[in-house]
Amino acid sequence: MSGVFLKGMTWSHPRGYDPMMACSALWQEKTGVSIEWEKRSLQDFESFPVEELARAYDLIVIDHPHVGQITAEKCLAPLDVPGREAEREALARGSVGKSYPSYTWQGRQWAFPIDAATQVQAWRPDLIEAAPVIWTEVLALAEQGRVLLPLRPPHSLMCFYTLAAELGRPCTVDGSVDLIDGETGETAFEMLSAIAALVDPACLTMDPITVFEKMAEPGSRIACAPLIYGYVSYA
Repeated sequence: MSGVFLKGMTWSHPRGYDPMMACSALWQEKTGVSIEWEKRSLQDFESFPVEELARAYDLIVIDHPHVGQITAEKCLAPLDVPGREAEREALARGSVGKSYPSYTWQGRQWAFPIDAATQVQAWRPDLIEAAPVIWTEVLALAEQGRVLLPLRPPHSLMCFYTLAAELGRPCTVDGSVDLIDGETGETAFEMLSAIAALVDPACLTMDPITVFEKMAEPGSRIACAPLIYGYVSYA
């Protein structure tokens, strides 16, 4: 046994905790290195400074929007160590969609994907016949009080990113040029401002789980969340 003990921090959900426990058990059996995992809430996972966590933990499960920040703060070590290229290529091949390169920033790999999420549209077929397919239809539903949108940071920023991508001009990912061209950014901001003005102001304090809970309440009139990270428990 090596006697090496490491501390890890993940987030309080089976998606973020169970894989870490399973991998750590295998790693201890193989190497003798013990890893003890602690959990933080979803809100802390999304917003608590990684720089502070890095002072107390050896391994950290991070949220994707933190990648640029941790690079600037130099608080985490990149994972693309020499001699492990084959293993990283295998991880990339086995990852869903672009989840692996989404953690590549300025030529380095800052995290490996253990989970993948992207914004989707959630709607209730028992309340509306079909999901809205154009933004004006979303706004029309919002005018009727039938729409909620998670706008608690960082979700407001994620909505902006999604709208930019849907406009055909995704935000840049390498940091070498401006994040977004002015025209696309202005259009995405106007779209987001338009719906933010129509939904319940409480949306500014809501994360996706809160929105889903509101949609699932008995007698709820909320029929649509047009930009939201999905959770299988609400599918």
